[in-house]
Formats: sequence, C-alpha cells, structure tokens
Amino acid sequence: MRVNEKYSCLPAEEKGIHIINIRAIEDIGYVQHESTLLNSLSRNPDADCKYGLYFRDGKRKVDYILVYHYKKSSAGRTLTRRIHHNDSSARSTKQDQPLPGKGVHLEMVENEPHVDYHEDDKRFRREEYEGNLIEAGLELERDEDTKIHGVGFVKIHAPWNVLCREAEFLKLKMPTKKMYEINQTHGLLKKINSVIQKITEPIQPKVAEHKPQTVKRLSYAFSREKQHLFDLSDRDSFFDSKTRSTIVYEILKRTTCTKAKYSMGITSLLANGVYSAAYPLHDGDYEGENVEPNDRKLLCEEWASYGVFYKYQPIDLVRKYFGEKIGLYFAWLGVYTQMLIPASIVGIIVFLYGCATVDENIPSMEMCDQRNNITMCPLCDRTCSYWKMSSACATARASHLFDNPATVFFSVFMALWAATFMEHWKRKQMRLNYRWDLTGFEEEEEAVKDHPRAEYEAKVLEKSLRREYKHKETDKEKLTWKDRFPAYLTNFVGIIFMVGLTFAIVFGVIIYRISTAAALAISSTPSGRSSVRVTVTATAVIINLVVIIILDEVYGCIARWLTQIEVPKTDKNFEERLIFKAFLLKFVNAYTPIFYVAFFKGRFVGRPGDYVYIFHSFRMEECAPGGCLMELCIQLSIIMLGKQLIQNNLFEIGIPKMKKFIRYMKLKRRRSLDHEEHMKKKQRYEVDYNLEPFAGLTPEYMEMIIQFGFVTLFVASFPLAPLFALLNNIIEIRLDAKKFVTELRRPVAVRAKDIGIWYNILRGIGKLAVIINAFVISFTSDFIPRLVYLYMYSENGTMHGFVNHTLSSFNVSDFQAGTAPNDPMDLGYEVQICRYKDYREPPWSENKYDISKDFWAVLAARLAFVIVFQNLVMFMSDFVDWIIPDIPKDISQQIHKEKVLMVEVFMREEQGKLQMLETWKDKDMKKGENCNSHSPKLSRSHSGSLSSCHLYPVDI
Repeated sequence: MRVNEKYSCLPAEEKGIHIINIRAIEDIGYVQHESTLLNSLSRNPDADCKYGLYFRDGKRKVDYILVYHYKKSSAGRTLTRRIHHNDSSARSTKQDQPLPGKGVHLEMVENEPHVDYHEDDKRFRREEYEGNLIEAGLELERDEDTKIHGVGFVKIHAPWNVLCREAEFLKLKMPTKKMYEINQTHGLLKKINSVIQKITEPIQPKVAEHKPQTVKRLSYAFSREKQHLFDLSDRDSFFDSKTRSTIVYEILKRTTCTKAKYSMGITSLLANGVYSAAYPLHDGDYEGENVEPNDRKLLCEEWASYGVFYKYQPIDLVRKYFGEKIGLYFAWLGVYTQMLIPASIVGIIVFLYGCATVDENIPSMEMCDQRNNITMCPLCDRTCSYWKMSSACATARASHLFDNPATVFFSVFMALWAATFMEHWKRKQMRLNYRWDLTGFEEEEEAVKDHPRAEYEAKVLEKSLRREYKHKETDKEKLTWKDRFPAYLTNFVGIIFMVGLTFAIVFGVIIYRISTAAALAISSTPSGRSSVRVTVTATAVIINLVVIIILDEVYGCIARWLTQIEVPKTDKNFEERLIFKAFLLKFVNAYTPIFYVAFFKGRFVGRPGDYVYIFHSFRMEECAPGGCLMELCIQLSIIMLGKQLIQNNLFEIGIPKMKKFIRYMKLKRRRSLDHEEHMKKKQRYEVDYNLEPFAGLTPEYMEMIIQFGFVTLFVASFPLAPLFALLNNIIEIRLDAKKFVTELRRPVAVRAKDIGIWYNILRGIGKLAVIINAFVISFTSDFIPRLVYLYMYSENGTMHGFVNHTLSSFNVSDFQAGTAPNDPMDLGYEVQICRYKDYREPPWSENKYDISKDFWAVLAARLAFVIVFQNLVMFMSDFVDWIIPDIPKDISQQIHKEKVLMVEVFMREEQGKLQMLETWKDKDMKKGENCNSHSPKLSRSHSGSLSSCHLYPVDI
C-alpha cells in the first residue's frame, strides 16, 4: 500500500521515520494539512466523491458501508491522517497496516495507556476482518472525520474481477447480447389490449421500466469463460447497485474473523458490537433543488407519494432498487388491493340490499309492533325488571342489514373470490419470474440461503469444544434434537402460556361485561337502563382493541426470542419458524374475542329459574333478541378499523417520526459545539446511518395477513369489510413505499421467486374461512331457523309468527328464591308469564322447560347446512383452482422460446469453434505442403528463409 504522494519523494529505506511520527508532526503543525492544500488548489473533494457515493478518488463506487464506534484519546484531539487513495496492491497489504481514507489513527504512542481493553479487542477484530476482506479482493477506505462524533465508517468497493467471480459463484442471470421479440397478441385480443392501454395510460407511472416491452434480452447464468456472450458495452452499469451490494454482502457473510474464541462473521460482529451497522447506500437524495436524477428520487415521485395513490406501482423499478423479495411483496400487495375492488362493490350491494329490504322484513316488523305486547324475562337477577320486546326494535332493524339472504350469497362469493385471488397471484408471480429472469431459480436459491447462521456456528463450536477431550475430529458436529430439546420445551410452554394469557384476558373482559351490565341495570334513570347493552358492548370492544394492539407488539418480541433460542441453522429456517410462531400468537390474539361473540356468547346461558352462573354471582351473557350477529359486526368492525388506524398512524408513522426527531435533536446539540462541522454537508453514508435499519418484511406481511383474515373469516357478519380493507390498503401501499424510500436504510437485495410460507398461510385462511362462515350463517345468524319455520311450521307460507315461534314461555312463580325482580310492577301491570328466546316446552306441559322437538329440528338443519355449504363451496373453490392454469400460456411459450434460443446460441458457438479449428488445420496443412515442395530450392539458395515455413502444431 502506498501512502500519500507528499511522502513518496524518498525511497522507503531512506526515510528512516515511522509514519506515525510523521502524522504526529503533521498534527502539531509543522506540515501543512493536505485538506488545506486541496481547498486552495482545487474544488471541494467531497463534491468529487459525490458526497460519499464514491471513494475519495471519485472513480470507485461505494458498494457497502460498515459502521463502528470508537473512543477518542483522553489527551484531547486524536491523531489524524489523510490518505485518500487506495492502490491495487492493497490486496497484498498485511493486516496491521491502516486502511486508506481520512480517519483517526488509533495506534497511540508507546507510552500512552490504552483507553479500554474491550475497545482494543474490538479494534483488533476489525483489523483482522478488514484484512481478510482485502484478501478476498475487496477495496476498503476508512473515514472517521465525520459530523457524527465517535463513529467511523469503512467504505467497501468491489472491483470488476471480484464482481465477475462472485456473480459466477452465485449463478446470477445476466443479460446477453442476444435479443428476441416477445410474442404479441393478434386479432381481437390485440385491439382489446390497445384500448385498455389507452384507457389506463393516465394511471400508469411515468417510469421507463414500466413501459410494455416488445423485445427482451436473453439471460444466462454469468460465467467468466463466456464473457463474450454478455453485453459488456458498459461495465459500470452491467452490475447495478442492487447486484453489487448483494455480492459484497455475500462476501461479508463468508469472511470470518478468528481472533475471538470462535469464528465470527459479519452477523456475529454486529451482534457483539464490533460493528454497529452494515448497509448499502441509497442512490442519492430524493428531494432538493439541485439533486441529480436517480432511481430513489424517481421512486419518491412516482411511487412513494400520496398524490399518486390512483396509479399503478412501478414494480420493475422497485425490484431494480430493492431486490426481488421486496418487489414481490409490493406486487402481492398491489394484486391483493386490486382484487379487493370487486369484493368491495359486491359487499356494498349486499349492504344496500339489506337497507332497502329492512322495512319489508316481517320478523323485525313484528318485534317493533307494540301491539304484540310481548313481555320478556329479566336480563339479570333482582335488579333487572321485565321489559317489552318492542324496546329492542332498533337492534332488530340493524341486524337485518347484515343478517339477510344476501349475506349467504356473499359468503359463497368471498370463498370463490379467495380462490380466484390465489390463482391470479400465482399467474402474476410467474409473469414476474419471467420478466425478472427468475425461472429455474431453485438451485441458486439453495446456494445462497444455505449459509449457516453465525449463532448456529457458534453453538456448534461450543458443543465441539465441550467434546474435544473425547473426539479429536469435531468438524462434523451438528445440533441434534437433544441439544434443542430445552428450547423446544421452552417454546411449547411459552406458546401455551401466551395462548392461555389471551384466553384469560378475554375471560376478564367477559366478567367486565357481565358486572358492568348488572351495575348499570341498577340505574334509576330509564335512559341509563335502555342503553346498557350499547354501553357495555362499546366499552368492552375498546378494551379488547387496546389489549390486542399491546399484545401484538409483546407477542412479536416473544416469538423472535423463542425462535432465537431454537438456533435454526439457516436464515430461511429462522424466518419460517419466526413467521409460524408470530402468526399463531397474533391470530389467537386478534380473533379470540370475535370467536367468543360468534360461537359462545348466549350458548350456555341456561333458562329462567335455572341460569348458569360464574363464580356463583354473575349470570352468563345473553344475545340480543335479534341475535348476536349485530354484536359480532360491531366487534369485528371496531377491532379491524381501530387496529388498522392505530397501527398505521401511530406505529408506522408516529413512532418513526418521533425517533427521527429525537436523533435530530441529539445531532443538533452536538453540532452546536462545532460550527465548522455544522456547515459541512453530510456524506451519503452519514445521512443513511441516521435512518432506521430495515427489520424485514415479516411485520408488513403479518399486518396484511391478519387483515385478509378479517376480510374472509367473518365476512358473513360484516359485508363492508372488503371496502374498509381497500381504503386502508390504498394508503398502506404509499405509506410503506414512503417508509422504504425515505425513512429506512437501503436493505440488502434478496432474490426470491415467491412469497414463501405466506402463500401457504393465505391458502389455509381461505380454507378456514369457508368453515367459519358456514358456522356463522348456520349458528350465529337466524337464517336457518327462518328457513325451518318457513317450510315446516308456517301456516300461510310467510314469516308471520316467526318471532313468537322462537320464544319460549316461563311462569314467574318458578323463579328461584332471591332471583325474581325487586319491582315486578315496573311495567304497570302484574306479569305471570314472561318470554325468553329458546326452544323449550311451556310451563303447562308435562315436561316443562325441557328442550322441545323444534330445537332438534333446527339443530339438524344447521348441521346439514354446514356440511352442504362447506363441501359445495370447497368443491367450487377447487374447481376454480383447477380450471385456471398456474402458468399463463404466453409465459409458458416465452420460457420455452428462451430455452430453444439458448440452445441455438451454444450450438452456434460450438460450430464457430469447430470451424475455427478446421481453418487452422487447413492453413497448417497448406503451409506444410508448400514448405515440402520448395525445400530443395530453399536449401540451395535461400536457406536462411526456412524459418518462414515453420509449421504450427496441428493438434490443438
């Protein structure tokens, strides 16, 4: 490694002065700083390197950044050096030599004490690791002279030969010189497509990558031996910034530091604080007057802006900037949001149908008719009195909005919608795989993702060291189920405990509802007594919502901890196990209160005179006279909307902005100490360091999967769920886009051909939705009792008399002692018979209050409906799955065409090689014949020219 040019006037052996002494002299002031010379002779050096996007020479692009913390000497200002250039001979540099760049030299004078043993240990590890990176072919440059005090940056650049080597190792598909035309539609389809393009032109993003392509470059796994096949006309852009950072990250994962007790890769170094961060750089600024055009700025304008909410997403540009995995997430979110449009329209129609027919609904009209004079039994012991059924008129009318024959059709429609959505996404995914050259990606995926995690390697090494005295060879050690048994047991106990905690909280809310209802019933005001049910329901749902949001965050942290103690081998295994645990806990947390209202509330109440009590004090809750479906709708809507609004606005917008503001205030306080530092423009890597680190896509997917459950699982009780999901997702897409572009560090691009385990979770929810909606229609709503009454018990073929048919009679003289109302004359007359909702024998029957035959008839019809509905809808869903091919026909043809063209390219190359060999052989044979025929003459007169007839070896 060569040092600064001002020290290179003398040979190394004649200088006789160690570089550290020169630096000390320079700091004292005898040597003028190079920065001063540069400022006086040339323009700002930060502008030459585009403020951190390039090395100090302005030529080599920064592909990755490592960040570390260091402590300065107590003697005051630390010694600094200014070596700006890295020579190609840096790869052969020893590890104890400093990196180029402007930085703080941490080697103190011999008699100066060390600041901290741990800091020295971290520095030694960094030096070894960075030396190993240089040996791997990377070029590094250090910068500690930044506006962020105590933070150093190591800039990493991958030269061309390293990029080619790693691209071949990773089997990256790169564009070749061969281009071919994409098959275009003809006839009527072509006209339809042209009309659609003209109509949708205003909602298309103004991005070059989004324009329809008629030609495509043939792609092939990169090979250094076949570089002539690839389009290398512009080497600087052949590997884009996403690919370059991916390659560097693979080298960082593979390179280890062995000075510690065990081998440490980049993940272990980050976990142990040797480095504090590692990330690729954004392409540049996204706002400002003199900002150069870049992909980040374009994404901010055409994607990460609420003003373009009506436009399609530039998915190809998202993939180009963030990688395939993030590109697939936003593509899936876009397809899901588009598919919500028809579901929302049908849901609105179903809701409007309920509104239009509410005045024609005979059961609700009978409940609201005060002439029926139906006296209902008290809702609680002693303090509650008898009440008129007509007082529940509003609840009955509102229930019809969601409990009508159209909701059955909507449930069937949503089941088919879910199947169609899954098939549509598979086809869209195949189109993206073709466009992004991900076909045949399985081998590459395994090659990249099979790297053992650092924690796994550390655990294996720890196990090997424990057995070292028994076994000499420990290289083949691996973790078995016996090693993981304590972790598995902890996982099982932990998950059971969390699920039990969720059930306990829901039970606590039930107790709150029962006790609050009893307390409010004592109210002396009639208005207080009339609003008991609404007050209890609303407050209980809000409590459930707050608990769900809090436990969501807690369960996310617990799921990650439980997965970490399992020590999965690969990142893929870690991610899948984390997703499974987090989904299980959050699913139970979000849906347990809804399941209670849908299937348990009002089922185990008992009857007047023989009620079921909790703790011998509180009666179990009863459903309203119109059924529990209305309450289920309220519960579902408040939890769904509240969860989306609070998590989106508070957690995804408010908390990141608050963190950003706190960091800004800290930096502002530090800058006030140094006005000169404050006036300097920050480098790109300094700006990105202040952004939030990327935490993965699991929270984003989880939020949408839970929403998908709200849309499909209980859609029979809330037809407007798809509409609210659609409105939320329109904002969510732009919110996530803005977060990725402006608030997060640039994540490492990860190749992926599908959305992984999330697809299986979606399919599972779709199948479960059919079963749950069958039970909601059958057991929660009054759809089946109405059908049974209409076809078995109605005298005139109408619903007249249905309400009276569903009510049983009770003789008030049969109340248990101490449970009768304290004020039996509250209605103004003496009550002898009160009614309650159930199918039981009347008090004048021989088997009074026993379950009647009507109950068994309705139960049989309900079970029959569940079986028929479930099998019919699942058959229709499977039929949709079967009839729609997973791979579009045109994409299948294009993939086949690519394979044929690739074979042709290689056949032509082989033929060219054979022809070249044949040509060489013919030339050699002719030269040999000419030399033999003229050899006598040449030997007599021109013997010196025999060398011109030298035969080339034919056997090449």
